[in-house]
Amino acid sequence: MNQFFRPAVLIAALTALSSCGDGGGGGREDRAPTAVGGHVTETAFSESIEAVGTAYAKEQTVLTAPVTERIERINFTDGAEVRRGAIIAQLSRSEETADLAAIQARAREAGQQLDRLRELQERGFATRASVEAQQALRDSARADANAVRSQIDDRVVRAPFDGVIGLRTISAGAVISAGSPIATVSDISSINLDFTVPESFLSAIEVGQSIEARAAAYPDDVFRGDVDGIEPLVDPLSRSVTVRANIPNPDRRLRPGMLLSVEIVSGSRTSLAVPETALVSQGDRSFVFRVEDGEDGVPVARRTAIETGMRKGGFVEIRSGVEKGDTIIVDGTVKVRDDAPVQPVFPEKEPPGGRGGSPGANGPASAAP
Repeated sequence: MNQFFRPAVLIAALTALSSCGDGGGGGREDRAPTAVGGHVTETAFSESIEAVGTAYAKEQTVLTAPVTERIERINFTDGAEVRRGAIIAQLSRSEETADLAAIQARAREAGQQLDRLRELQERGFATRASVEAQQALRDSARADANAVRSQIDDRVVRAPFDGVIGLRTISAGAVISAGSPIATVSDISSINLDFTVPESFLSAIEVGQSIEARAAAYPDDVFRGDVDGIEPLVDPLSRSVTVRANIPNPDRRLRPGMLLSVEIVSGSRTSLAVPETALVSQGDRSFVFRVEDGEDGVPVARRTAIETGMRKGGFVEIRSGVEKGDTIIVDGTVKVRDDAPVQPVFPEKEPPGGRGGSPGANGPASAAP
């Protein structure tokens, strides 16, 4: 190749490269980055308070032996349901039964003697004082009989309310001391759930408010109840207050002592929302890239300042800065520049609430930074 031909080849190559950059539909639109687009939607946000609580029985008591005595009979099985007044255990009462029989005989004799004295009094052969003394003897015998009957009743241990009885730890024939436990009876037809919340949330909690609870044993189930009471005193150390909720438990799945997570819904509202991935943060300020029509109809990204609110389920509440239906960049914001062309690509089947579905179907809300 001679020296005159080489410059001609170089010029031809540069001309070809220039035509590749400018022709064939190239230009400003070809250089615009591609990003996922979406729209500002309107969705429901719920303000909620989260806590962890412990489950307690609606009613629970430990039945104990009233006296030191031998157990004659155990009348329950482990974990059985019992009705109020059902006999749980019976202690030996043979001595008291014998004493009762003797006192009843004395009372009958005193009553018969009183009847004879009254007849004699009517005929003038007995004084009023002797009749009254005999009546006192009869009444004393009757009182002694009632006292022994009470002792006999104390040796029959009964269920004080409907409930479920615990596991048996004693057997018939054992001598049990006064105050020793015999069985535990728990009413778990409903559960009391006690949990603490910071004092700053007191204004958002009231009796009758709905709550939702979840247990690790049943991760797919939600147990619903109501706030039943609020402790009037605030703990001066933790600056928190104890709240008690009541949860119906007809199937007896919840047990006393279980740890449950609690969510109290204190309010809900419908607001504008965008996916969290659409946010661009700078210091304490937040922005989104709103897509507008630029020159020659080419989409242009405009960085727009917004005021955020709650976060929920991957979405952020928008209080100001955009309007419902505005087109925004929801993913790929790192490739987008302010007042620069952009090629938004929209998912073929975007849910009404934006990518990822409605935030109302997910976890509790929290304040956005």
